[in-house]
Amino acid sequence: MQAQMLAPAAVLVLWSIVMLFWMAGTRLPAMKKAGIDMAGAPGGRGQDLEGRIDAKANWKAHNYAHLMEQPTIFYPTVVIIAMMGAGQWDVLLAWIYVILRIVHSVWQATVNKVNIRFLLFILSTTALAVLAIRAVLLTLFHNPGVIA
Repeated sequence: MQAQMLAPAAVLVLWSIVMLFWMAGTRLPAMKKAGIDMAGAPGGRGQDLEGRIDAKANWKAHNYAHLMEQPTIFYPTVVIIAMMGAGQWDVLLAWIYVILRIVHSVWQATVNKVNIRFLLFILSTTALAVLAIRAVLLTLFHNPGVIA
């Protein structure tokens, strides 16, 4: 069951890389269109592009940043559960989290209506919270068979 528990994390890592390339593929042309000379400009941060390039090009960057935030809690949670003995509900919740994060990414990168984005965020956060509680229970009681 360890591999099944780790698979959603591996998929989310790969998805994060997809978002990185999607971000670069939209931001770099947007920077060129805005007349930003990357060769001559001093180093900066992604936030410096806010208001300087098309907002839609920045949506991918916003989502990529989100994938570097909350999922950093997901990854160790999944590893803890995998090490302690994942049950089928743990695996299902991990997949639910990842699927919701991917849908959230696509939504934010393309449509970006906050009401739906917030719902997707709340649903994925709920799945993560249940996984985190499960990780705590598994480690505190150190007997995954009792809770599974």
